[in-house]
Amino acid sequence: MKLKRSLVAVSLAALVLILALISLRAYYVALALVVGALIMAHREVWSLITRRRLPPFDERVRENVSKSLRNGFIFFTGASAFLMLALSLRNTLTLDPVHLLGGLFLSAGLAYLLSYLYYDRSQPRLSQRRLRMMKVFLLTAGISLAAFILSAFLHNALSGLFGIEEPVFFFIAVCIAPLAFAVGLIGSLVIFIMGLLAR
Repeated sequence: MKLKRSLVAVSLAALVLILALISLRAYYVALALVVGALIMAHREVWSLITRRRLPPFDERVRENVSKSLRNGFIFFTGASAFLMLALSLRNTLTLDPVHLLGGLFLSAGLAYLLSYLYYDRSQPRLSQRRLRMMKVFLLTAGISLAAFILSAFLHNALSGLFGIEEPVFFFIAVCIAPLAFAVGLIGSLVIFIMGLLAR
């Protein structure tokens, strides 16, 4: 009963926000908010459509949802901070804030969904060795992303200060960091999908 009340309250709040966004003609943000809400309530919506009742909400599901919400919030906060930093450094960058907000909502919902699928289905089916490999791949992707941001900043700073083309940080930002990010992302996705498909 408590879950049903929470679902109704969140749905009403989302509906009011969507109507406000439509009245402001921010259609992309409203659509992204609808899709994000459907992604976050995919279990409940699917169960209501197929079985006409809410799914069981036991301790394991509660823990998976809280971890997934934490990951989605961390992703949303990090992506927002990165976009604000990029927009503050480049005032000539002409990006529509409506599209930015829509992309943020959709990507945060996707981060939540992938986290939930990982905690609910993939992690219990993976061996300890594969879980360690996945952590290494994710760490590689995270370090390479940080190295890309830092190298691009240092390259621009050194080139601006000394008036020369700085090659080392440019090479790291253009070649090494994207390659390491691709390896980390593809490796972790392969292990994640193997966990989803395992029986």
